[in-house]
Amino acid sequence: MEPSQKPQQAPQGARNGTASPLRTVTLAAERPLRLDCGDDLGPFTTAYETYGRLNEAKSNVILVCHALSGDQYLRAPPKEVADRPGWWEPVVGPGKPLDTERYFIVCVNVLGGCMGSTGPKDTNPSTGKPYGLSYPLITVRDMVRAQSLLLESLGIEELFCVIGGSMGGMQALEWPALYPGRVATAVPVASSARHSAQNIAFNEVGRQAIMADPEWHNGDYLLHGTRPVRGLAVARMAAHITYLSELALQRKFGRALQDRTDFTYGFDADFQVESYLRHQGVTFTDRFDANSYLYITRAMDYFDLAAEFGGSLVDAFKKTTTRFCVFSFTSDWLYPTPESREIVRALNAVAANVSFAEIETDKGHDAFLLDEPEFHKTLAGFLAGAARHHGIRAL
Repeated sequence: MEPSQKPQQAPQGARNGTASPLRTVTLAAERPLRLDCGDDLGPFTTAYETYGRLNEAKSNVILVCHALSGDQYLRAPPKEVADRPGWWEPVVGPGKPLDTERYFIVCVNVLGGCMGSTGPKDTNPSTGKPYGLSYPLITVRDMVRAQSLLLESLGIEELFCVIGGSMGGMQALEWPALYPGRVATAVPVASSARHSAQNIAFNEVGRQAIMADPEWHNGDYLLHGTRPVRGLAVARMAAHITYLSELALQRKFGRALQDRTDFTYGFDADFQVESYLRHQGVTFTDRFDANSYLYITRAMDYFDLAAEFGGSLVDAFKKTTTRFCVFSFTSDWLYPTPESREIVRALNAVAANVSFAEIETDKGHDAFLLDEPEFHKTLAGFLAGAARHHGIRAL
């Protein structure tokens, strides 16, 4: 019986007729998870989704790691959760690069998230109130440790592949570094081995926007019955600009006006690009928690894989047996190609099995989420070749 059908440790979150539409499991009940900040966390809830079927040898598991604003729903979530497409619909499904007729795909809402995994909006058992800023600081490595606990609860010890874009790519790099020998292939996409000063700066702008919102209440907005939606919307607007490229913005919007033929000579959204960003900000506040945004962006800022290994990125991969395929996009200025090449050079230095593909596109960082045929074709070819090598066939 596949893990998605097994009764889990947290029956309140099972997807088999109980009240919650979320699939969850309670972890670290007997032994808390020691976080990098030194705090212990446990028990905690992890929310996840699965797609496809687990083969008898449990050798066809792909772990997909989501980015900052993502969640466990690679494909459309249940209507009780949200009425929207999944964030990786172009890539996951029958006949697609992550072929659900061949692979068993698991995606986990990260620790500190707001789609079912324990985060700052959840109840602190020691106080009976929402954690708020009493939630411990987390790191990408903590997220990966929590994912490992989930997989162990599902009876999965090894991964055929771990893949992710952006922050998901950081997790895809952390997995083989933290658990050498447990990951056959790793695919970091549009990512980096450390967060740059520029990216830390953009994240800080977003955090300050949230914390400057008078409805934030020093992180205790849930106790006040409010939400810092204006600050969170501004944070999302600033971040979203970094996900695009100048060419993409110019192609989509240029200087076109929004529903008018002349300027209003005021501060309404005169330009289409202004209206677009405002829409992105508002819709984001409908589905994301402001404190989770603070915590997850901070985890990204702390990420520096080389620093975890004495300052040497080469040493991070010294024990690896994982086969890597690293992707970058030509117009991605958030995680530009030189940062991917640095990963490839470190892997080459330890004679690791690594492939590298730079995809030509003007869609910017978000290209990994969009319809990019060359990316999809190359990814599908890499996975199919690795699957043949490991004897993984369609079910």
